[in-house]
Amino acid sequence: MAKKILIVDDEPDMRSWLSTFFEDSGYSTVSAEDGVVGFEKAKTESPDLITLDISMDNESGIKMYRNLHDNPATSSIPVVMITGVSADFKRFIETRKQVPPPAAYFEKPVDKVALLSKVKELIG
Repeated sequence: MAKKILIVDDEPDMRSWLSTFFEDSGYSTVSAEDGVVGFEKAKTESPDLITLDISMDNESGIKMYRNLHDNPATSSIPVVMITGVSADFKRFIETRKQVPPPAAYFEKPVDKVALLSKVKELIG
């Protein structure tokens, strides 16, 4: 059975691109358009990995990341942040004491080779 990746991004084109990219690489995918829906899907779908955008309407990726970390059912799922936000934000995230840093961080546009390599490293 293929490993499942939850893609959380408010941009439909990005969700579609990531879904196609991961499915072409042998993974199954499910997606969500914001942190509220994403957190619910993380609990119901039990993904092996989550890609998470930071800047989204309704609920940000940061809030969802905190919720994932605080919930025993989702706290061990590796999270790869994929965002258009600058590298300064990466440094900010990594200094937060409330939650550990994400498993990986990629800026848009995403380096496909590096992303796939990191996903394979994290979940096979």
